[in-house]
Amino acid sequence: MADETVTRNETIVPVILSGGTGTRLWPVSRKAYPKQFWPLVSAQTMLQETAGRASGTGFAPPVVVANEEHRFIVAEQLRESGIAGARILLEPMGRNSAPAIAAAALMIAEADPDQLLWIMAADAAITDADALHAALATAASAAREGFIVTFGMHPTGPETGYGYIEQGDPLPGQHGAFRIARFVEKPDAATATTLIGDGRHFWNSGMFVASARTLLAEMERHAPDVARAVRIAFDARRPDLDFIRLDAEGFAAAPDISIDYAIAEKTDRAVVVPAALGWSDVGSWAAIWDVAAKDKGGNATLGDAVVEQSTNCYVRSEGAITAVLGLQDVIVITTPDAVLVTHRSQTQNVKRVVDRLKRDKRPEAEAHNRVYRPWGFYESLIQGDRFQVKRIVVLPGAKLSLQKHFHRAEHWVVVAGSALVTRDAETHLIRENESLYLPLGCIHRMENPGKIPLTLIEVQSGAYLGEDDIVRYEDTYGRN
Repeated sequence: MADETVTRNETIVPVILSGGTGTRLWPVSRKAYPKQFWPLVSAQTMLQETAGRASGTGFAPPVVVANEEHRFIVAEQLRESGIAGARILLEPMGRNSAPAIAAAALMIAEADPDQLLWIMAADAAITDADALHAALATAASAAREGFIVTFGMHPTGPETGYGYIEQGDPLPGQHGAFRIARFVEKPDAATATTLIGDGRHFWNSGMFVASARTLLAEMERHAPDVARAVRIAFDARRPDLDFIRLDAEGFAAAPDISIDYAIAEKTDRAVVVPAALGWSDVGSWAAIWDVAAKDKGGNATLGDAVVEQSTNCYVRSEGAITAVLGLQDVIVITTPDAVLVTHRSQTQNVKRVVDRLKRDKRPEAEAHNRVYRPWGFYESLIQGDRFQVKRIVVLPGAKLSLQKHFHRAEHWVVVAGSALVTRDAETHLIRENESLYLPLGCIHRMENPGKIPLTLIEVQSGAYLGEDDIVRYEDTYGRN
């Protein structure tokens, strides 16, 4: 027994689930650039905050499970925050948390099936780091005995946006850990008030600690369809640059199911550690108002925002100055292409607006005007009949694909930095205040050979200006 204590791996592998879309935080959070990639409660993005609190002594480099469309955003944000050695596992499509966790457990089990995983969403806030690490130590102790441990957050009010966990009997030999009596679905206000009054119900944080061996065994026992499909997808995985791609056909066969429904509510090995961590899932604008710094009137602002003679408001601007006068309990969010105004009590229903925009086939439902690419980003400035003007920013050392268009010509004007441009058989170095014309059908590529970001203005002209009018011949980022 002593030898086992000496040799077992005491580190914990953080598993960060970054596949959500954060619909209730529209118009900032959208499918193409969801809330985990935004700084919502501090100067860091939610992903960076999550990775940061799970790094250092006692932690292995994280495993991040992400949508393949976001792979370069994830990699760049981890790099910016100094997180080294992360493994990024790519989902070909969203299948909820159970398949994502199963894939991470399979990868970690290859090296050590008894390795502990700390599973968490990429987009939650925690303010009490000391309490977090104390709770994590309790959870790890129980997890090493073969239990699947979740964290129950002490409720601060009758929240209807969270599920609840009822605490059962104490777990013998594990101080601070309890059997789970039951899980409770998101309740109505009256039921939530009753639940928080008995002292035995806690918010379900969605965080879990368990060994890879235990997770996979319980997945085989309670969700064999998930286990089978994910194993097929994992066995057929392939490397792609610094990423690991799960097989699309295999993963598509996995049921769309959460870890709660697949395992946690069925297993006899479920345990809860109650804790007060200053936790929030930051799942709505009202939740962000809750954790934001406020003035004497209870107002929180971010960006170019002005609040006068108003109370308990949250006003955020990502663009134009936004002023609120004589209002109470409102949320006002301004982005370059959309504005949301709602009462704080209605923020759980923002998804209805997004659903309406989707039905109307509005691009604002899923994408921002600024579109991020592995080489940088572009944004549309003006669009009219048969023409469009864009701003394009290319990171130092990055390059676009070698490509051509069937329906548009382009004119590039460099306004900062320098561009090395391939146009058919020619190569041109275009400096600040210089330009180059790219006729329809020419094969072209642009790269930034310098040490500062390249900024240029692109003027497109033609009968069709959609982003799908592109034929790639060669691409550094595997998008051929």
